[in-house]
Order: sequence, then C-alpha cells, then structure tokens
Amino acid sequence: MSTALNWLSALDHPEFLADRVSAALRQWPDGDAEAVQVAEIDPAIADTSALVAATDITLESSANCLVVRARRSGTETLAAVLVLATTKADINTAIRKTLGARKCSFMSMDAAVEATGMEYGGITPIGLPQDWPLLIDERVVAQDQIVIGSGVRRSKVRMPGPLAQQLPGAQVITDLAVPIA
Repeated sequence: MSTALNWLSALDHPEFLADRVSAALRQWPDGDAEAVQVAEIDPAIADTSALVAATDITLESSANCLVVRARRSGTETLAAVLVLATTKADINTAIRKTLGARKCSFMSMDAAVEATGMEYGGITPIGLPQDWPLLIDERVVAQDQIVIGSGVRRSKVRMPGPLAQQLPGAQVITDLAVPIA
C-alpha cells in the first residue's frame, strides 16, 4: 500500500533540509521559493525505487541528481546532472561532449558526499557549489512537478519542473538522458 507524503513549505521547515539547501532556498526570489515543498520520509526509502514502491510518488515525477567528474588535458570539472528516474544519463556521449571532456565518470559515493556537503541518497541540485555546471535533461523541466533530494536522506523536495532551469549553472539539454527500456 502506498503512503501519501505530507508536503510542507520548505521555507517554513528548514529542519528537513540540509543546511546548504535551506540557505540556497532563502536566496531565491519569494515566488520561486514558496513553490518548493518538503516531506519527511523514512531514510530507508530515500533511494528512488524504494520511495516509489512505498509512497504515492511516481517514477515519472522523480528526478535524480548525479555528480560527475569530467577531465581534459589535466583539467578537472565537477558537475551535476539532473535526469528523470525513467531515463539513464548519457555520460559517455551527451554529458562528456557538453562538458568538453575527454573522459567523464560518475563520482564515487564518498567523493560525491564530500564535494556536495550532502548525504548520499539526498543529493540535490539546490545548494550545490555555484561554479558547477548543472546539466538538466529537457524532460525534467517539462514535468509539472519533480521530486528530488533535500540534501539529507530523511526527506524529499517537490517543486515545479520548470523551476530547475533557474538554478545556478543550469543548462537544459535535449537528449541528455535516454529512456530506460
């Protein structure tokens, strides 16, 4: 049986957000920040498949934030990628080419946690380092609402999909991900 989540104003409930996520939301224009909601969850269901199985959240509205490391000629770029859970990030072609890299890989769990200051399973594009590119698959911004991490495993954030393109460093890219068969 699916449980409906209790969505609350993210601005009014910073206790459910990582500190850097809460700080970033307070910097947003009022109308945008007010559209962001947060719901407390059991940390055991923070991973997308478990969340979808246990709650009323759909795979189609779930978006995953992935952290990548791109390299070219001794230069390294850290970036975030936001894709729907119904797709797979195209790291070897679309992401690598967009970042102008020779080699691109997903960061290890420990490295991603250290670089973002967020908990694994809760990494979100809100509150990432301002100088990071944020590559967003166009399908994400086409969603009325997306459910993403909150910076911690014990909650999720819900916001309008189009709002993601206003995050620092955001670039909306066609076919950044491919549908999962």
